[in-house]
Amino acid sequence: MEIGTLFGIGVGPGDPDLITLKAMNTLKGVDVVFAAASTTNSHSLAEKIVTPHLKEGVLIKRLNFPMTRDRSILDAAWRENAEIVIKTLKKGQDAALITLGDPLTYSTFGYVMAKIRETTEEIPIKIIPGITSYQAGSASAGVILAEGEESFTVISGALGSENLKKVIDSTDTVVMLKVYRNYKEIFNTLHELDLTDRSVLISKCGLEGEMVCQDIKERPDSLPPYLSHLIIKKKNSG
Repeated sequence: MEIGTLFGIGVGPGDPDLITLKAMNTLKGVDVVFAAASTTNSHSLAEKIVTPHLKEGVLIKRLNFPMTRDRSILDAAWRENAEIVIKTLKKGQDAALITLGDPLTYSTFGYVMAKIRETTEEIPIKIIPGITSYQAGSASAGVILAEGEESFTVISGALGSENLKKVIDSTDTVVMLKVYRNYKEIFNTLHELDLTDRSVLISKCGLEGEMVCQDIKERPDSLPPYLSHLIIKKKNSG
């Protein structure tokens, strides 16, 4: 039997209107949709976004991933979920693995794809890019990420502000994702670097309760919502 194709589909940052036409058209043709979800959540925002675009009778399966930094636990989850996807594809069914934002930018999809490739090279994989949270966030905030000969750097704040300290001297703008858990430490670092007045906090972009904070000094001690990121402009840029 012919092997099905796996589509890695980015569905955008959360606003249902920011899913691309290619993503919508591709979703209409698949037999199974896999939605990555945390083991601690009972819902999937990505699943909610794509549901109106699916053909009748399509099967939706959640792939559960633990919220941990333990590499061995994560590796086991990536491998287990890759096997679930492979079994579906080997039945000749086309499937989509949906993800918020873009499937190749800080996404679970990349890990699953790698495990599939380790297991078998015969699975056809196609990737549909999606609008990232920081692209949508810069639009909401009206902040230019880069122009002319400027550069911008995208980093993670999941482990705190160390990455910020490493890159701040070699770029014009920093986009810092995953700032929720370590926000206070990150804020303190921005204060030390005299960058608080050039830092914009965007939370729940495109969703109900969206917040754009142009002056983060207004909220130094309060944790932002989970879906939050910072855009940090250097003093000498622009």
